[in-house]
Amino acid sequence: MRYPRARAAVRLALAEDLASVERVVDAPFCDATSEALVDPKARATGEIFSRVPCVVAGATVAAAVLKAVDPRIQVRILKPDGSRVKANEDILVFKGRAQSILAAERTALNFMQRMCATATLTRKFVDATRRYGTLILNHRMGMYDRILMKDNHRRLWRGGDPDALDQAVLAARRAFPKLEVEIEVESIRECESALKAKPEWIMLDNMSCADMKKCVKLCKGISKTEASGGITLDRAKEVAATGVTAISLGCLTHSAGSIDLSLEWKAV
Repeated sequence: MRYPRARAAVRLALAEDLASVERVVDAPFCDATSEALVDPKARATGEIFSRVPCVVAGATVAAAVLKAVDPRIQVRILKPDGSRVKANEDILVFKGRAQSILAAERTALNFMQRMCATATLTRKFVDATRRYGTLILNHRMGMYDRILMKDNHRRLWRGGDPDALDQAVLAARRAFPKLEVEIEVESIRECESALKAKPEWIMLDNMSCADMKKCVKLCKGISKTEASGGITLDRAKEVAATGVTAISLGCLTHSAGSIDLSLEWKAV
């Protein structure tokens, strides 16, 4: 796996699940149940599959978990991230030391179940808005890679004057000239105010579709527009039809749930 932060997350998750105890076996992790009951020489083959149709995400992370527990485990990904799978269709297969596979099982599934759920829900929104070419977003990678002025930032900046939002945009640009600037607005009046400074993005927060459509027209050729605020799958098509550049969705991470995945194996 290429990404250092993902590798670090895998190690932290394994350290939490397989914390060190008094050992009789020299290994970095401990699965007490498997070590108590399973022959250390036993080998196994198996697969991870989904019990329901879904979009795959996290297969590489699951493979990294298996490899982190035991580099000798052989893993083959049959369905790479982004693939659609049917119920009971194998996603990845593996073989290796049975104790190691059992030790990695829960952590590998935890990552994949959450990631597949996010990918599957994202695909539903993408499919619902496809005809409009709307981007489906979850804002930034972090707090560092874009200026994103929300309502609380604005309230602490000169009392949140709705007629001086252009000045907030300019202040942000002076502080971080290399970052894109996005500002949240809640009305047509606020949109007009922010537009005077030509921010790269304007977030249309909790607006009616009628007001969003007016703001999109105002922003054309000046700023990209992002609809936000409790947008459900049922409403996504209507919002996309307003012409917004993107729809941002917190539900992709906080409400995606998990996909029912299973790891099945048999001793060789």
